[in-house]
Amino acid sequence: MAFLSGEGSVSKLVGELEAPVRYSLPIGDQRLPLNECLGKTLRLQALGAIHCTHCGRKTKKSFSQGYCYPCFTKLAQCDSCIMSPEKCHYDQGTCREPAWGEQFCMTDHIVYLANSSGLKVGITRATQVPTRWIDQGASQALPILRVATRQQSGLVEDLLRQQVADKTNWRALLKGEPEPLDLLAERDRLVDNAQTGISELQQRFGLQAIQLLSNAEPLEIRYPVLEYAAKPQSANLDKEPLLEGTLLGIKGQYLLLDTAVINIRKYTAYSLSVSVS
Repeated sequence: MAFLSGEGSVSKLVGELEAPVRYSLPIGDQRLPLNECLGKTLRLQALGAIHCTHCGRKTKKSFSQGYCYPCFTKLAQCDSCIMSPEKCHYDQGTCREPAWGEQFCMTDHIVYLANSSGLKVGITRATQVPTRWIDQGASQALPILRVATRQQSGLVEDLLRQQVADKTNWRALLKGEPEPLDLLAERDRLVDNAQTGISELQQRFGLQAIQLLSNAEPLEIRYPVLEYAAKPQSANLDKEPLLEGTLLGIKGQYLLLDTAVINIRKYTAYSLSVSVS
């Protein structure tokens, strides 16, 4: 008999900042609580349907994590500047959706340091703290600068990633906890080395547009993991639509089973059947 079950389109895991993080899986019109499922048998099956997360159209392939191709080519949230904010072209009058850009890009962003698979720099909207860190599986995180727009955050990140990575190694993430870092000391080192570039951006956009968060304190995040994977193997529901195994942990957007690991965010808009017994 199933401990819990659900069927329908899935969205990324929802993580709430507790000790450890409390996770749920949005599926159809439900949210399945996952922490209670640790140590139980989890069964995931792709049902062969993908419905665009924006327009609902059925699509054979998911683009940019959940969109059909027409939406992928016309929505601002799927434009290349989302992945490379420094390439923002709003001021050129060519933004795909100016109103969307004003709401999501012309707003305060945070440049941060995180320790997930080692030190990395990243950016997120101020309203997405600490959600962004949980989604990435960061064990430590520290906001270091507040900037006025997404483009400006990308320009600052571009300065800092000359010294530090801006990507997470997913295999290292799922092998265990990273070595603790002194994020305050790392912040001081990186900002000092990039001070000339930061000062130039402040002259360009104004002192108030780019502010150092000198009083911020690091946040430590724990995840519900019984056992890490010695050699993480990634499941692919497009090739093998059925995944079954014992749920050993949840970290970032990954479910860690004893048979494979799976990035749930990758399957946004997929119709899945999920059961736990």
